[in-house]
Amino acid sequence: MTERTISTADNGVNVEALLGAREALTQMPAAGQFKWRTSSKWVSGAHSRMTMNGFFGLGEEQDRGKSFTIESDHPAIFAASDHAATPLEIVLSGLAACLTGGIASVAQHRGIQLRSVEAVVEGDADLAGILGIDEDTRNGFSAIRVHFNIDADASEDDIAALVAQSQKRSAIFDVITNPTNVFVSVN
Repeated sequence: MTERTISTADNGVNVEALLGAREALTQMPAAGQFKWRTSSKWVSGAHSRMTMNGFFGLGEEQDRGKSFTIESDHPAIFAASDHAATPLEIVLSGLAACLTGGIASVAQHRGIQLRSVEAVVEGDADLAGILGIDEDTRNGFSAIRVHFNIDADASEDDIAALVAQSQKRSAIFDVITNPTNVFVSVN
């Protein structure tokens, strides 16, 4: 039996719908197999535009009825146009967004009213790898730090538990901290 919390907290999360989805997917695990997509088109220099719309889930193609775009570029100090955030900054933003959304969901489920949540995410990268100066230097982040400032009707221990549960269930935290098979092809 699923524990249900009756709450007066309103963090904008429909916990009942999430718990209902969890129960339904427990009965039909195949429906929980999703494929997320993005397409990227080169604009100029290091500037690209990514578009997201459809995805596969619940056993069929899903269409949101609208598209979302994210642009990426590099700073002028890298001989680029600086039209948008770098891909590394977008990865850090994805982690911040996933953890923050998780905190709101867990807080709603636990009846904790949030007043504000801010995540500051910082990643260390050594360009010696990316630029081919040192083949032994990693191209990606060597460390990532996430710091939260959370104002909520809860104790410090309860807030720490919100963050821990969000981290435990975060898809992006998992993608960053565990190896993922990536297959690249060219047409």
